[in-house]
Amino acid sequence: MDQKRTDLLRGTLDLLILKALALEPLHGVGVSRRITQITRGAFQVSFGSLFPSLHRMEEKGWVEAEWLASENNRRAKYYRLTSSGKAQLKAGEREWGQVVKIMTAAMDSA
Repeated sequence: MDQKRTDLLRGTLDLLILKALALEPLHGVGVSRRITQITRGAFQVSFGSLFPSLHRMEEKGWVEAEWLASENNRRAKYYRLTSSGKAQLKAGEREWGQVVKIMTAAMDSA
């Protein structure tokens, strides 16, 4: 992935994490996989970026975490959206939609 894509990812990582968790609680590796899946492979989040973001989002109250057994019977920290996180996801989706409209209009202009 080139540097420009990495910069874009840094600016949108919270929104991608929230979207990844919208369907069900996931452990960190599951969040990373879901982001790769929903972006059709365009973004692959490093754990060095993912886990600090998850911890920050936990401090903000957007996600809650609990230790559970993973699919391979190992202890893993599972994250789930809180009601505040769901509200943040909706707000982020609205804001992103506006950015897309503005950028599309700008790129289509003469």
